[in-house]
Amino acid sequence: MVVVIVLAALAAVSLVAAAHWYLWRRLVRDTTSPGGLARRLGTVAAVVLPLLSVGAVVSGRSGMPFWAQQVLAWPGFLWLAVLLYLLLALLVGEVIRPLLRRLLERRDASAEAEVPAEAVVRTPVGTGPGTGPGTGPGTGISDGSPDLPEPSGPAPAPTPAPSRRLFVSRVVGGAAATAALATVGYGTYGVLRGPRVKRVTVPLAKLPRAAHGFRIAVVSDIHLGPILGRAHTQRIVDTINSTQPDLIAVVGDLVDGSVENLGPAAEPLAGLKARHGSFFVTGNHEYFSGADAWVDHVRELGLRPLENERVEIPGFDLAGVNDVAGESEGAGPDFAKALDDRDRARASVLLAHQPVVIDDAVRYGVDLQLSGHTHGGQLWPGNLLAGLANPTVAGLERYGDTQLYVSRGAGAWGPPVRVGAPSDITLVELASRQA
Repeated sequence: MVVVIVLAALAAVSLVAAAHWYLWRRLVRDTTSPGGLARRLGTVAAVVLPLLSVGAVVSGRSGMPFWAQQVLAWPGFLWLAVLLYLLLALLVGEVIRPLLRRLLERRDASAEAEVPAEAVVRTPVGTGPGTGPGTGPGTGISDGSPDLPEPSGPAPAPTPAPSRRLFVSRVVGGAAATAALATVGYGTYGVLRGPRVKRVTVPLAKLPRAAHGFRIAVVSDIHLGPILGRAHTQRIVDTINSTQPDLIAVVGDLVDGSVENLGPAAEPLAGLKARHGSFFVTGNHEYFSGADAWVDHVRELGLRPLENERVEIPGFDLAGVNDVAGESEGAGPDFAKALDDRDRARASVLLAHQPVVIDDAVRYGVDLQLSGHTHGGQLWPGNLLAGLANPTVAGLERYGDTQLYVSRGAGAWGPPVRVGAPSDITLVELASRQA
């Protein structure tokens, strides 16, 4: 096992080193002069930025002081997002580069063809001024032309234009950098602005008419940490309360850190308001951050943790299971404990962080599972990778008689950036077919 971990670490380091060498080559070596200040600064950045990213990733798990985690997080995690989109843009540039060079070659060839072959008019010997008889030096007779001094040395050489290869490298590199920075900038704004409300209606066959229109505010993947703090939590609480839900479901990955460091950031959750209360289930990141301590803390804030248990809500049963990551601590999901002895004539809603447990939900006759975890991919084309590991990446889908809704989440893990997967808080409205 240790050998596998070491080999995986070496492969990851090699991949990161290769990516940064490629960036240095295209953005620094190919666009700057040898020995120049720009090349020296670019070379330093190509070494320092990946080190900051590694520091940001490992600082939380290494017990580093929280202030140091905050210092490393912003530049380190943002660089990871910029790195991704720089690489994608430069790979597109590899296709454009030869086309642009060929276009310039044709333009230059056309320009040269338009220049006359003989651009200098020659004067026949003996017919120019000062060549007639009786003129010239030593004759005492002037031809009326001013005496000009002979040039005393070679004429200054014109400043050479950048080579075609250098020009193309600068155009492609500049365009790639602009596209990457603009993409990451907009994606960061989307996260810091806060999630938007998404509304989804879910019909349930067993839901009684009296519960028609019951509204559940679903929020997942808030990811409080070194970057997203108390202000982020307050934005989410204000947004949820503005929807006036009947019930609030926090479906995991609330934090990336300990209660000691992030307890104050979570305090606004005490302001959540819903007629039938607020409920919480663990996500995988809680088990990286001290799940027991966080379960106790959210209970103190007024949320009810559902640890493999069920409660009766007017019109349906609400159940919650621990995240599968809890299995390493002997606290994984227990569907039998949460769902075995219930009345199956009643509609049921299950809170489970990861969509992958949908097979268990189907087996236990759950009508609707509410999940998160995927972030909708967070950074395109991450949605393609997320689709390989999850049955549903985002939205509502049906599996047999069970429906699965997956939220994109209200925060972000790692880079505080979302591209192609905007954050959301979902207001799920249950509909009775008897209404």
